[in-house]
Amino acid sequence: MKIFLIYGGKSAEHDISILTAFSIIKEVYYNYYEVEPIYITKDGEWIRGAAIKQADTVPFSEALRLSAADNRSFAVKEGEISTGNAIRPSELKEDNAVIFPVLHGPNGEDGTVQGLFEVIGMPYVGAGVLASACGMDKIISKQLFQLAGLPQVPYVPIRKNEWLTDAPEVFKRCEGSLIYPMYVKPANLGSSVGISKTENREELKAAIELALRYDRRVVVEQGIEAREIEVAVLGNDDIHTSVPGELVKEIDFYDFDAKYINNDVTLQIPAHVSEEVKSQLRDYSVRAFQAIDGSGLSRCDFFLTSNDEIFINEVNTMPGFTQFSMYPLLWQNTGLNYGDLVEELIQLALKRFNESLAFEQTDRV
Repeated sequence: MKIFLIYGGKSAEHDISILTAFSIIKEVYYNYYEVEPIYITKDGEWIRGAAIKQADTVPFSEALRLSAADNRSFAVKEGEISTGNAIRPSELKEDNAVIFPVLHGPNGEDGTVQGLFEVIGMPYVGAGVLASACGMDKIISKQLFQLAGLPQVPYVPIRKNEWLTDAPEVFKRCEGSLIYPMYVKPANLGSSVGISKTENREELKAAIELALRYDRRVVVEQGIEAREIEVAVLGNDDIHTSVPGELVKEIDFYDFDAKYINNDVTLQIPAHVSEEVKSQLRDYSVRAFQAIDGSGLSRCDFFLTSNDEIFINEVNTMPGFTQFSMYPLLWQNTGLNYGDLVEELIQLALKRFNESLAFEQTDRV
């Protein structure tokens, strides 16, 4: 079977996607699969690379990035170059193949590319259109979590036109229902891109303007003293959860560079929490996954206070798979190694696709 590994993309998380793709491509079971890398440039062009058929031809990290000298080149091995070809996405329609998109952020994790795969009729790893869109949007997901009865910190949603036409009213809403510190986030980005911690109105103003560079909607959240706990979710209708893990913080807030460039984040797996808290975290993770109609995978992020209050933060429907990433490490510590995790995700994708075909056949009767 062929795996189309799709990575890169137009979002601000382009480089994270490349790191994720490189990590996954090393763990595929090549006795069952071959991998065709599909790189999406920052301009949105799709480039198809040469097939990888055995582990000893797995590319180096820069193999998964277009050469700066030649916009059609892939390095397959050190010192060896193979040519990639520009394609139309519809050309990925093939029998006996599955798409593995490891795109983060808008135009990859928000339901847009998932809709494309649905239209061309291809199985693909991860959440469907609805879950991807809802999980990506922090405001919509918070509204769904509220309906599901999941505890959250207070928040204020802001639209760009509200900020541009009446900033004083925005300040009034934020400062009337929240206290400093506040966190400001673009509604549709992850990996700490465009996120700021604010301690006063001047910082709040700068943070809102920064977040609006990435999205036309932002969310301002109440800052609290809490640990950051994460749980990995795997499954379709049969949902499994991992042991909880913790992002151990030496500072209040880790930005993009701290997480992915400097590797300053320490992971504690499993997290040191009581059995009662562990059970509650895993239950909330299943409920959040169901609230967005999740499938395949997700990582549920929580805040845990000193008196064991739990607040859901967000659900990430395509978490990172880099060597530093929590999601695969959580499953490794739960008893599922990286290669088997990749295999399980592929099988879940095929199962969901076959079920959808059965529904289509029923509709035609």
